[in-house]
Order: sequence, then structure tokens, then C-alpha cells
Amino acid sequence: MAERYLGVKQVAERLGITPGGLLNLKLPKPDAYIGRTRGWKAETVDAWNAARPGRGVGGGRPRKHADS
Repeated sequence: MAERYLGVKQVAERLGITPGGLLNLKLPKPDAYIGRTRGWKAETVDAWNAARPGRGVGGGRPRKHADS
């Protein structure tokens, strides 16, 4: 049976973002190349996405009023 790989469009769909939104992310190393086209296994994308930090990690502007 042939191995299935996700292209950029399928990775974006899996993550729930637009393909253009992937430009802001550092994707994991592709599992395969077909010419210059990158391909990822679904498991690779899922593991990478689960390990990414959530929104707001790393600081940002502190709140003006701290909640007690």
C-alpha cells in the first residue's frame, strides 16, 4: 500500500488555518519530497501541533490591573 502524505494545503486544513497562515509558522521537517514539493505524514503534523506552545506564551504586555 502506498504511503499517504499531506501537502501544504492539507496541513493547513488539518490545523484549521489558511495556507497563507502557514507562512507564519515554522513547520516540522517534511517526511518526504516529491521534486520540490514537501509532504508530511498526518502523525508528524499532529505531534508537532500538540507540542506547539499556546497563544500568549512568552509574555506580551503586562495587565494594568492585576486580578486579586
